[in-house]
Amino acid sequence: DHSSKKDNLAITAVALQDHILHDLQLGNLSIADNSKTEVRKKENKAKSLKRDAKAVVDTGLKKPTHSPRVEDPEREYVLDPTPPPLTLAQKLGLIAPPPVPLSSEEWESVKQRSVLHGDSMQPCPICKEEFELHPQVLLSCSHVFHRACLQAFERFTNKKTCPLCRKNQYQTRVIHDGARLFKAKCATRIQACWRGHVVRKWYRSLRQAVPPTDAKLRKKFFEEKFIEISHRILCSYDTNIEELFSEIDHCLAVNRSILQQLDEKCGQELTEEDWEKIQVQAAHREICECSICLTPLSLDVQAALGTSSHPCPRPRATVLLSCAHLFHHTCLQALEEFSVGDRSPFHVCPLCRSCYQKKILEC
Repeated sequence: DHSSKKDNLAITAVALQDHILHDLQLGNLSIADNSKTEVRKKENKAKSLKRDAKAVVDTGLKKPTHSPRVEDPEREYVLDPTPPPLTLAQKLGLIAPPPVPLSSEEWESVKQRSVLHGDSMQPCPICKEEFELHPQVLLSCSHVFHRACLQAFERFTNKKTCPLCRKNQYQTRVIHDGARLFKAKCATRIQACWRGHVVRKWYRSLRQAVPPTDAKLRKKFFEEKFIEISHRILCSYDTNIEELFSEIDHCLAVNRSILQQLDEKCGQELTEEDWEKIQVQAAHREICECSICLTPLSLDVQAALGTSSHPCPRPRATVLLSCAHLFHHTCLQALEEFSVGDRSPFHVCPLCRSCYQKKILEC
């Protein structure tokens, strides 16, 4: 009896040590095992293809085309479909065995809990970044993580426990909820941008066709239309430079001839006979007051012209212009000084706007 107890104790110690070593070697980490098995499967498949490769002879006959089997990118699958083999400690009942793999109905209920919590719409709890198109995994405790983040967490902690609820020996399933939500969000943004572009284009065309009601905007609208029409006219008009220069020369020659005639007319001195004729014309007009200050002219001048009607309180020098108009000399001088800034080199009559020569009448 004493020896059997020692044997049982030794077997128990060995079983526990084997279980601990198995855990320390990451033998039950599903993600690490699955990646290794996938690499091994790919290598074995490549070797089998090389082994089975045969020479292909082109016979000229039409061969049936078989479309290659394309794997569904949104297919969901379990990373650890079969539980790991039981250790000696688990067989002896010293350690609880791993949980039984979940069925499809159980995985569906787990996913429904995750959808109700909105885990796929939130960032990854480990890296705090959006899932977007990165691989995503769902745990049997209904928590969702990036596949790479969960793998790094398992390697760091050397345990298979959920980063949130600390559940041991969870099962892992690959899902694509985050990728689908991200694609829908991208499609919504693209549609919003396109609709905004269409509305802005329609609004710009409307602004160009319909004048606004505001006065300032309406003025700006018609100014732009006028500039556009002017630009079109200038673009459609074929300008001949030689003809333009010849027309400018002709206009300058005509202007020079007019100025020369004006100089001759204004520069020629009037004789006494001419002034007598002009004085007779002024008498026929019966001018009694100055058209600048609107006061009566000198009494002697009115008597000389025969236009005296009422007495003048204060005699003032009167000037006679070559156009037969009469003004006070001081009033005409003030008007000439006022118009010194004009571009014309000759003074013009305030009434008939013609160049004049003047003569001061004696009182």
